[in-house]
Amino acid sequence: MQEVDFLAAHQKATKRDYIGRVTAHDKAECATIAKQWGEQYWDGPRQFGYGGYSYRPGYWLPVATTMAKHYGLKAGDKILDVGCGKAFLLHEFKNAVPGVEIAGLDISEYGIAHALPEDQPFLKIGNCVKLPYPDHSFDFVYSINTFHNLKAQELKSAVQEVERVGKQKKWICVESYRNEREKVNVLYWQLTCMSFYMPDEWAWLYREWGYTGDYGFIFFE
Repeated sequence: MQEVDFLAAHQKATKRDYIGRVTAHDKAECATIAKQWGEQYWDGPRQFGYGGYSYRPGYWLPVATTMAKHYGLKAGDKILDVGCGKAFLLHEFKNAVPGVEIAGLDISEYGIAHALPEDQPFLKIGNCVKLPYPDHSFDFVYSINTFHNLKAQELKSAVQEVERVGKQKKWICVESYRNEREKVNVLYWQLTCMSFYMPDEWAWLYREWGYTGDYGFIFFE
């Protein structure tokens, strides 16, 4: 188990007005709407979530390629995205490694319904606390910006489910903070987070719950 960063370039390319997030709108109301995981969260105004999230050909390909190279993925491998949303990164794995088999799960019916049509047959609507897949059925399991949205008791189950359905190659990425400034920023910016921990706390929880895969973080500098 080790910390690996696959998202630094994408994270730094995003500009955020942390103070505006709190003052421009009723943030509590925005968070309530965001947690419905519907159209407003994905494709509504920015204060509710993504502010519009559509497929941009090749945008996620460098990330998929880097991850595939790091874990030595090859044709025939089965890949699962836990919290896949519209599954655009999952789609790019098919371009990065032709011949891989993909699967994705997300709680958002809207997200799954607005995935690319060719990917929808491989996606399921569901909760990550109980994955509808057999033990050790995937060569690579990953989850990005999903598990911090869970309560503690749900988080434990979700981490252990990743461990159960995966083989050796696993990676979980969550939002975190390393200092008080980043803590304030994540509290200002987040709409859906329930679990707030520093990196060493996340690592401790992973070990306590028997997780053997890798992990990464998103920081709000």
